[in-house]
Amino acid sequence: MSKKTFTQKEISEILGGILTVVQDGTIDKVAPPLLADETALALAMGEDEIANLANTKAKAALVPLGVNLDNITTIEVERPRLAMMKLLNLFYEGPDTPVGIHPSAVIHPEAKLGKNVSIGPNVVISRGAEIGDNTALLPNVYVGKFAQIGSNCLFHPGVNIGDRVKIGDRCIIHHGASLGADGFSFVTETPDNIESARKEGEIKGGKENQKVFKIPSLGSIVIGNDVEIGANATIDRGTIENTTIGDQTKIDNLVMIGHNCKIGRACMIVSQVGIAGSCEIGDRVVIAGQAGLADHISIGDDCIILAQSGVTKSHPAKTVLMGAPAVPRKDFLKRMKYLNEAEVMVQKYKKYQHLLEDYEKFLNEDGKI
Repeated sequence: MSKKTFTQKEISEILGGILTVVQDGTIDKVAPPLLADETALALAMGEDEIANLANTKAKAALVPLGVNLDNITTIEVERPRLAMMKLLNLFYEGPDTPVGIHPSAVIHPEAKLGKNVSIGPNVVISRGAEIGDNTALLPNVYVGKFAQIGSNCLFHPGVNIGDRVKIGDRCIIHHGASLGADGFSFVTETPDNIESARKEGEIKGGKENQKVFKIPSLGSIVIGNDVEIGANATIDRGTIENTTIGDQTKIDNLVMIGHNCKIGRACMIVSQVGIAGSCEIGDRVVIAGQAGLADHISIGDDCIILAQSGVTKSHPAKTVLMGAPAVPRKDFLKRMKYLNEAEVMVQKYKKYQHLLEDYEKFLNEDGKI
């Protein structure tokens, strides 16, 4: 496979940058300044990387707007991270997705395949499933009956798509993700410990012979366009209504989204987040790593939930949440201030504790006042 090669001018035009040439050269890769060689474009997007350009072997560097150096060709850009995305797309080599159907694939005769699809080894496509044009299913992907997959999608090895799941166009789903398992939904013959704790504030007990019945999941999942779902993420189907994921939402590895959840557009959900059933998440919400959301709560548009937060109730739009139980950031910082003040007060108390004890002895001595 031949390397992709670009001139400095070509890259500058693609990025919409300002090119200042010190030395001509072609670019065939990108790298941090200290790892870059003469054919690499050094990525110097922050102060440390800019300082490292003094010791780089690269002939050219990507730098923020306003950084102009005498010893190296620079391409100045207003948004370095956005420019980096464009660069990496230039040099990215995707997985092999040859058009056609591998002989080991199992495709039900009632399934419908679009034009130019790539169906890899051991893929299973069930009865009534539909695969859109130019979509690639890599080895060991399973697609359930009557599922609908849009066009220009890419499913990495081991992805499992349940029955009747609908997925939009240009979606990417990574290794081992599971979409469409039954929701974690059960009911007992008589009120269980959770119900009594919620209603009465305590656990009554005495439920040794309690029977637990599974509630079937009749709903499915509807996923919008341009959604990306990380490796080993899981999204459960709805009980009656569908679980939904809005356009442009990005879901990281190891995320769990429960049944009946409604996730808005352009959300960012980071690794190990757990969202319990029937939550409603607005548009452009960011949920950082290991945060957990209780069931049946709503989070408004443009909220940010910081890492390891435990969200137990609903919050309006544009709220920054942190802590467990999670509260608005300003309230959390206020509590931390009070805790710091309390620590100072405790130290003062310890300093004068002996005086207080002596005074109490004086008051109690021989029945005196």
